[in-house]
Amino acid sequence: MSEVLRLQNVDFIRESKLILADINLVVNAGEHWALIGPNGAGKSTVLSMCGAQKHPTRGTVKVLGQQLGHVEIRKLRESIGHVNPRHPLGSRLTARQVVLTGATGTVELMPRWKPDREVLERTNYLMDLLGLHSLEHATWPTMSQGERGRTLIARALVNDPQLLLLDEPATGLDVAAREQFLETIDHLHRSQPQLATVLVTHHFEELPETTSHAALLKKGAVLAAGAAQEVLTTPLVSESFEHPIQIEYRDQRWQARAIRAMIS
Repeated sequence: MSEVLRLQNVDFIRESKLILADINLVVNAGEHWALIGPNGAGKSTVLSMCGAQKHPTRGTVKVLGQQLGHVEIRKLRESIGHVNPRHPLGSRLTARQVVLTGATGTVELMPRWKPDREVLERTNYLMDLLGLHSLEHATWPTMSQGERGRTLIARALVNDPQLLLLDEPATGLDVAAREQFLETIDHLHRSQPQLATVLVTHHFEELPETTSHAALLKKGAVLAAGAAQEVLTTPLVSESFEHPIQIEYRDQRWQARAIRAMIS
């Protein structure tokens, strides 16, 4: 199995504060990881290293076989798809135009840039795959959060990356839109079996059915990592969140609820 991502003995210090301590994580092609933990556990910082956005203070990070600090970052980032629901687009680009910006890695369309045939074919394929053709002429300000989410996935996949990062992708979605979005993620995983994904969340109901692996973080350290059903258990999750939480796995989906103390 091809290795896509490796974090080895990673520490990260910011303003003299230890944010991450001795992080070890390996992601292989076709694996779908969830990074889970309470606010402040270090999830976003780990994801930023997966996306070559931050460098470790100590230790090594290898993304697609390239070690951070010894590679041209801009070129490496072209091989990484990144879905951020807080995408800072302010103009009235259509869904198709937003997808096309993924080819240049920019928020807006680049002046005088014209997509080549390969990019146009890839855009058409992704819009079809993700059910976006009905939104082809919809503009960004008029699209729902769910529609924006699917558009951003297509944008992230235009360059056919080997690694897709999803940073709390269900943010702002109502229940129906969340379920539709998760169906999209599951469809993507099944249709592109070699794609590796890393999804950050602290809500268990936001995990797709196809989640294969998980890493639980606690205070900047990895508490447990491995097969999702072995990691996402009541004892480990309760330890990560420092609160008794009951975890249930039913119909290929996870649910979490607090365990209330008995009142005598």
